[in-house]
Parts: sequence; C-alpha cells; structure tokens
Amino acid sequence: MASHVVGYPRMGPKRELKFALESFWDGKSSAEDLKKVSADLRSSIWKQMSAAGIKYIPSNTFSYYDQVLDTTAMLGAVPSRYNWTGGEIEFGTYFSMARGNASVPAMEMTKWFDTNYHFIVPELGPDVNFSYASHKAVNEYKEAKAQGVDTVPVLVGPVSYLLLSKPAKGVEKSFPLLSLLDKILPIYKEVIAELKAAGASWIQLDEPTLVLDLESHKLEAFTKAYADLESSLSGLNVLVETYFADVPAGAFKTLTALKGVTAFGFDLVRGTQTLELIKSSFPSGKYLFAGVVDGRNIWANDLAGSLALLQSLEGVVGKDKLVASTSCSLLHTAVDLINETKLDGEIKSWLAFAAQKVVEVNALAKALSGAKDEAFFTAYAAAQTSRKLSPRVTNEAVQKASAALQGSDHRRATNVSARLDAQQKKLNLPILPTTTIGSFPQTVELRRVRREYKAKKISEEEYVKAISEEIKKVVDLQEELDIDVLVHGEPERNDMVEYFGEQLSGFAFTANGWVQSYGSRCVKPPIIYGDVSRPKPMTVFWSSKAQEMTKRPMKGMLTGPVTILNWSFVRNDQPRFETCYQIALAIKDEVEDLEKAEITVIQIDEAALREGLPLRKAEHAFYLNWAVHSFRITNVGIKDTTQIHTHMCYSNFNDIIHSIIDMDADVITIENSRSDEKLLSVFREGVKYGAGIGPGVYDIHSPRIPSAEEIADRVNKMLAVLDTNILWVNPDCGLKTRKYTEVKPALQNMVSAAKAIRTQLASAK
Repeated sequence: MASHVVGYPRMGPKRELKFALESFWDGKSSAEDLKKVSADLRSSIWKQMSAAGIKYIPSNTFSYYDQVLDTTAMLGAVPSRYNWTGGEIEFGTYFSMARGNASVPAMEMTKWFDTNYHFIVPELGPDVNFSYASHKAVNEYKEAKAQGVDTVPVLVGPVSYLLLSKPAKGVEKSFPLLSLLDKILPIYKEVIAELKAAGASWIQLDEPTLVLDLESHKLEAFTKAYADLESSLSGLNVLVETYFADVPAGAFKTLTALKGVTAFGFDLVRGTQTLELIKSSFPSGKYLFAGVVDGRNIWANDLAGSLALLQSLEGVVGKDKLVASTSCSLLHTAVDLINETKLDGEIKSWLAFAAQKVVEVNALAKALSGAKDEAFFTAYAAAQTSRKLSPRVTNEAVQKASAALQGSDHRRATNVSARLDAQQKKLNLPILPTTTIGSFPQTVELRRVRREYKAKKISEEEYVKAISEEIKKVVDLQEELDIDVLVHGEPERNDMVEYFGEQLSGFAFTANGWVQSYGSRCVKPPIIYGDVSRPKPMTVFWSSKAQEMTKRPMKGMLTGPVTILNWSFVRNDQPRFETCYQIALAIKDEVEDLEKAEITVIQIDEAALREGLPLRKAEHAFYLNWAVHSFRITNVGIKDTTQIHTHMCYSNFNDIIHSIIDMDADVITIENSRSDEKLLSVFREGVKYGAGIGPGVYDIHSPRIPSAEEIADRVNKMLAVLDTNILWVNPDCGLKTRKYTEVKPALQNMVSAAKAIRTQLASAK
C-alpha cells in the first residue's frame, strides 16, 4: 500500500518564507534572494517526504501568496488595472494583485472554505484574454526531478477555479462564470502537455468545491470539463482531490464517473458520511486516496482506528488500489513538533504536526502492507490513553456552569434602539463617529520589548513602562487625528487569540507552531486541550490605564468565544459548541470586570464567526444557533449604557446577515472595502438593520493610502442604504500589519472624509 500527502506548509519551520517575503517587499533583498529561500524550502520539503517513505509527493503546492492566485497567474487572468502587457508574470504584477500598489487596490481576499487561510478571488468576465502566463507548475516539477524526487504536480481544478471566482467590476453579477470553461481548458491542456513531456506520471487536480451544495448545472460542468480534458490526460494517472467535508451523493456520482480520471481523494476525517458512498458505489479499478490523517488539527492520529478503517476499505477497492493520505493539505497545521522544546511533555505526547503526520501516513501504509511498526503503534496508543485519563483535561466546576446555560437564550433585557439612545446620552458622539478596529502598528522595538520580557531579560516594571509609553503614543496620535472612540493599540499583544489563550486555563502554547493565514501573515493558534476558565482579569489593567490617558471613550478590546474557538486547535474529544460555551463564560467574566472599571465601550471581536459556518447548508442553522448564543452569553448582564461592539472580517456575510442581527451587538464593524462593497447589497435588498454599523471604508491589508475623496465616496454609498444615525466610519480591520507612515495619512483622510460629510449633512438640513 502506498502513501500520499495532499499538500505541505510552505512558510518553513521558522517562518523563513515570511521573512524573505517581507524583506523583498521592503526593498531590502532582491527577487533572486527570495527565489533562493523558496527553492531551499521546497527542496527540504521534498527530501523530508521522500525520506519518510511517501510515494506520492506533491509539487506546486508551494506559493508566494496562495494557490488560487497562482492559478490566476497561470491563466493570465490579470485585471486590466495592473497594466500587465503579457509574457511570463513576474513578482511586480503578482504581488500587485495580492497587495495592491500605490496606484491601484488589491484584488478581493476571502476565506478558503471554512479555514483561517485566505485566497485572492479571481475577477473574471467575457473579455478576459486568457493566456499561459506562469510556468510555475512545470518548473517546480522539473526542479524536484532534478533533485531525484518524482512528484505529483498539483493544480487547482478548472471547475473549482471558476466557481471560486467572481464577475469583475463592470461585469453583470449574473454573468455565468462557468461559460469561461472553454477559454481556460486550452491552457490547462498546455500545462498538462508540458508536465507529460517533463516526465510526470501522476497529476493531482484539486476540486474542493465538490463538497458544496452544487446545482445540477455546476455538476454538469465537471463532466464537460473532464470529457474535454480526457485526451490530454491520456497516459497520465489523474487524481481528483476533494477535502473539508462529505461529498454529497450527487457530486460523488458525478466525480466517480469523470472521464480520464484514475483516482479519487476524500477527506475521511470531516467527511465520514462519504464512507457509505465509497462502500456502496466506488468504481472498480480506480484508486482510492483515503484521507485518514487529519490535516487541520494537531492531535496525534488514532492509528489503530485509522488502520481498521483502511482495512475495511481494502475489501472495497483492493490492496493495490488503496492509498493512505492526509485529509487535506497540511498547510492548515503547524510544521514540526521537534521545534517545541519547551512544550509540556505530557501534552506534547498527544500531538502531531505536519512532519509527524507525514510519518503517520507512511506508518499506516506500511502496516496495511504487513510491515506494521508495533513499537510506533504502541507508543501512539499509550498517548491516546494518557490524554483520555489525564486529570488536567477536566474541570467539573466549568462543566457544571456550562451545563447550566441550557434553557436560556441570554438576551439583554432592553432592545438595541433604547440602548443606543442611553449610550448616546452618555457618550455624546457626533454623527458618523470615527474609530479604528483595535490594533496599531507592531514596531520592531515593540516586538523586542515583548520578547525580552517573555525571556525575563527585562523586569515587569520596565515592561509596564515601555508598554504604557506605547499606549500613550497611540492615544496621542488618535487625539491629534480627532478620532472619536479610541483604542489603546494592543501593544501588549502579539496575537488576538494567543493573548487570551495564555491567560485562560485549558490552553497550551507552542514556540514555533506557526500557520499561514495569508501572504506572509502567520498565526500561532493556541491548543485547547481541556476545560476552559478565566483564573483572573486579562485586559482590565491595560484598558484602565489607557482610559486614564484621555477623556474620550476608550474601547476595551476582547476576542469573542467563537473566534477564539475557530482560531485555535480545538480538542476533538467533545463537541465544539461545548468548548465554545466554556470560553463564552470566561469572556463574560472579563466583560463584567471591564464594566466595573468604568470602560463604557467594549469590543468583542467575532472575526471568525462566518469562517466556522459548515460547508453544507443543512448544517448552518445548528452552528449559527450555538455560535450566536455564545456571543450573547458574553454580555448578557451589562448595563444599557455600556456599548458592545463586535468586528468581523474577510468573509461573505450576506448569507448570515440575520444571524449577525441576532447577535444583538450595539455596533458592528465589518469588512467591506476589498469585496467591492458586496455587504451593502444586503441593505439595498431591503434588510433592516437598527444597530450601529461600520462597514470598512478602506482596506488595511494593502499598503495603499486611500484619498479623503475616495473614502467620502464610500461613505456616501453607505448613506444611500443606511441611516445616518447608525453609521460609523472605520477601517476594514486592525492596523498591526501596517506601518505608521501608512496608518497616519490613511486615518487622517478617513477623519477628513467623515468631517466633510458631517458638514454636508448639516448644511442640507
């Protein structure tokens, strides 16, 4: 039996690619320097998998930004605003699409299915002149082959690429994107021909949209596309890979009947119902790539359970046609547990990062072939037992408090309209109040201070002094800019989830467990291994100190329970909603303490609420019910005069707008600018929103500085569908990834735009 890995993390064990990208973007290193770092990382990944015994090693899963943008480059689908004139796409055009430049904004960025990874959304229309403009897939295959590693080149499948795209600006929203299949398939054929000529014997086409609820005409597009590709694929073994959920029965039937396809890959961790379809109707003579090792979490595999599952599938497809695989790309997990020298030994024994998962996959393949490593399996079984019996996992008081939540929907006693009136009397804000989302730039000096404090190289007194000075700088800047509701800038926090997890029980932390979110942005998700509680206040000290520095309202800044859950590696031994309720109770304690400290505006970010929405519509209602309930738990008992904000970013919110309203926040700030103001269409279509709302007026993930006129234009579009008395003016997201040289003029223009429109509105009365 053979082994396979769908994809692998690309940042490197110590974020080598992140630092190389940022150095290149800052003009401190050359394109050649960046290419060398990348080549070294690819080489080490291929050699590592080869040494581990993996037979089907992927190539072209490495990316400088994301694999969908790579496909856009391959197809030459560059929007005209980037002034690309043809030829091989170079870094300048590629990164302008991803990040924008001084002249034009970036393309839209959104979440990759239900993960915290992001992709750049292709902008397509009938006038796009597709051309073969990036030979990356072929070049990387040749690069690996020159090193003695025969890989499986991976491409985003043609149908999923189109289904993940959007009509370009100026193109009718109803434009049928699948009508472009005939235009992109010739380029796929060119790529496939070059891969065959280079010696490839396998090719992997990722078609993850097959796990979604697809209408019949979309399923028919798969049949059409692969029938068209059949002759080009002849002579190759072709794997069509799916992941993240069950494949519905109709899609399974379409998938397994595709022309020219040799093998099918399924996520059997999150897609357990697909098993029944495999057992009843998997086509004979085809390969089954069984995703039994979880690519989205960090818990060690239940090897005995996975082996039993593979043995049951062996009887369906035959030993020679069964391949042990990961459930999806390992991009979504940390790189290597070997780098965690300070992690608690017992907890470490329960974990497996990407490097360990590669070993797990091969151990399962060998066991099924009759070469089981008994010592390896025994050690894993002992770790499973240790985790199940460990007293550190269970807290009876927490479980009792969580169980007591049943039977109440935890709503504030007064409706939002009355609360807003009470809050306005206390806060006395102008119309179109301005604010920011929370964080301010994280300077090199600031990171040094936190690092030295953590390493005990500076005293607590020195640390508090340094952080206080940073807060004062941020407060003074906001007052200078005349922003209405201030933030303290979060200088004490490296990450919005990690900061809270470090202060909650039931969490563990890694030193190098970095996971890519987008581009060079990496996060280090906490590990929730046990019941969650809050031993002591987490933010009150810094929020109170910041409020003492100004007479303007200062937001208390918290991360909400659903976002902490969705941005962590979550325990898999109880339902996710139970863990979320426990986190909600901990955040509730913090909200109440902030209110006692006279913090009158408290932001509870739920940036990841939409991200956790299941991929299948039948499962939406259950998730949204407990997720929204968890948010309401956090602030159910506070005064009407305390204003609760929440923030959401970089997802499609239109389909959950009623659940957002049901959260019953006083003010919501929400991403809007980078998605072509898609959010506003909900209000144009008649959805009534009575709480405060701040659709972002500029994109903070781009270094581009918007003009006051551009921001004013966005605000006026908002005023066409939203009442003046509920609209807030703010950026799309936090400012930590930007520089002060970008932040100050952008905020200056934002405030100027808000003031100009206030003047216009006053003169129109």
